[in-house]
Amino acid sequence: MKHDRLIQGISACVAAVSITAGGMLLPSILEEAEDSTLRYTNNVVEGAPSWINTVGMSIGALRGLLVDYLWIKIQQMQRDGLYFEVMADAELITKLQPRFPQVWVFHAHNMAYNISVATHTIEERWEWVNEGIRLLREKGLRANPDDLELHKELAFFFMHKLDGNADDAHLYYKRMFAERWHHLLGEPPDDWDDRIAWMKAVADAPRTLADAIEKEPLLAELLGILQKDYSDFISNDASMNSEEMLAHISQLESIATHSTVAKEFGLMDQLRMQSPYFNQLEKLYSNPKYKQAWKTLISTFRKQALKDEYNMDPQRMYEYTRDIGPLDWRHPQTHALYWARRGADVGRGRLKANDIYKTLNTDRVQLSSLQALARTGRISYDPFSQEVPGRFPDPRFIDSVIGDDDREGLWNELYKKHYFVRGAGSDTFTTFLKNFLGSAVREWYRQGETERAQTLLDKLDAYFGEGANPPNTVYKVPLDVWVSEQAKGEYERLPAVAISDVMAALRYAYRVGIGQNRPEVFEEALAFANNVTNEFKQNEYNNYTTQFGTGRIKDIIGALESSAQITFEQLMIDSTVPFEERIAIWGGVDALQQGLRPRVYDRIVRRLQSQYAQNPLSRIRPFDQAFPKPPGLNAWRQKMANEAAAAKGEATDNAANSIERK
Repeated sequence: MKHDRLIQGISACVAAVSITAGGMLLPSILEEAEDSTLRYTNNVVEGAPSWINTVGMSIGALRGLLVDYLWIKIQQMQRDGLYFEVMADAELITKLQPRFPQVWVFHAHNMAYNISVATHTIEERWEWVNEGIRLLREKGLRANPDDLELHKELAFFFMHKLDGNADDAHLYYKRMFAERWHHLLGEPPDDWDDRIAWMKAVADAPRTLADAIEKEPLLAELLGILQKDYSDFISNDASMNSEEMLAHISQLESIATHSTVAKEFGLMDQLRMQSPYFNQLEKLYSNPKYKQAWKTLISTFRKQALKDEYNMDPQRMYEYTRDIGPLDWRHPQTHALYWARRGADVGRGRLKANDIYKTLNTDRVQLSSLQALARTGRISYDPFSQEVPGRFPDPRFIDSVIGDDDREGLWNELYKKHYFVRGAGSDTFTTFLKNFLGSAVREWYRQGETERAQTLLDKLDAYFGEGANPPNTVYKVPLDVWVSEQAKGEYERLPAVAISDVMAALRYAYRVGIGQNRPEVFEEALAFANNVTNEFKQNEYNNYTTQFGTGRIKDIIGALESSAQITFEQLMIDSTVPFEERIAIWGGVDALQQGLRPRVYDRIVRRLQSQYAQNPLSRIRPFDQAFPKPPGLNAWRQKMANEAAAAKGEATDNAANSIERK
């Protein structure tokens, strides 16, 4: 008996010591598991979908063994090319271990890259790419809201898969992406300050309809009318379908204001005659009684959609627009910048020293995105056209990178951030600066901003020429010589740069060659544009045709061929150009290049009138005197309608069907 009690006593002591030791070790074990993202869902994850917390707490310790087995299995299937078979197991791992970022990345990459290219239609390919993006954005990041790796990978999807040209279907991706975000947020203002205010209205909007009604009581009456007479906006659960309504309002505004296709085909008149539904919506939307109620409702629905459907923060979108540049959310690179910058913000201080490369890679995406926006950041999009959205240079983003008198610039911010990172982390940003400044010098030079171009060339010399170790004289050459040398071979390596250079040169041609009555400048710029276009036409690498019958690079040629018209149109509605200058260009362009005014008049007139009405000149000179209609406008309209009909025979039916009630 005494022997048994002795054994029991010793066992009790061992148990007590073991429990005490385990308790002391538990905090460090949990910390290590948290740092390594190895914790399962024993605890409720705040803000995560309900299935994460339900499944994670239901099967106990067996989860670890099951996840290990499934992870090994899908790795093997991936090596065997069994991409579709991977789907179910990867989905199961995300449910069993939602705080394992690598499996979210693996799963999304499989959908967007592997499965998408195995499909047979362009529509299927887009669906898989979009689903891969949504998986990371709306599921992976809800379960892991502060994970830097997920942010970086999502940003890369936007930067590479949607905005790059490696995928045969990239033009279709760009069009579908622009369509979705145009319907959600509408046509953005051109002026940067106006664009800031545009995003702030969404950021400051009420979060719920109840809050919106409290802010704007007349909204309750408007909602009552919509719920009674517009059943298309009502979901199965009797709630308002916000994205559907936003899409209809966006289409209505496009038809009424800036859609050239709608104008050429008389879509407004057709819908008024054929669709009572359209008439009712137009009448309600244009009723001045509900003007403020509509503004409140649209801003509220946009905020709800961004937060609930896209897991995006309107406040952060507003701040980035305010601090970085006139971001257009129809551009994939804007989203790449958003997710990379958000990842750097929320992931700050959460990484170990050995993981600093993750921050470095994420910050590289920020700079790459801004560089792309400087080259293609202006979007021209007609939702009723089947054309790829126009993408043009926006030099306002040059200062976003290198800074100006009011801003430090993103490059300076990141260079200082990584200056002391081991492995010469700052060197990667030094290389970027050298390449970016070279492009910016050429951009400003082509626009005639020779002083700004020379200032940047002097910076290059200070950093990488005479200021280098050892010093060199690479940049001690005349500005025009340096620009000419830099362009050699650049267009084949980076085709999008050709569009940027041509647009910049033509912009200078209009502003100086026509605006200042220097026809030789205009002729020189036009010759340069023609030479670049011909160079692209003659190079064999532009002849590649994808399996969908499109040219991977041929869209560059199309943009170059229409560059004169596009640049003229953009210039006329550019709020940064003084009206006196635009009036002079409008009045003098026919002398050097006929046919531009009638081709762009209907595209720009409403926006131009709106801008002009806010200028003091409008009080002493009517709009029709400042910007008179081009001679023979009706004949030109018929000519353009015939051209459009020949190219898009069924565009009228497709456009009408997109807004008519089924």
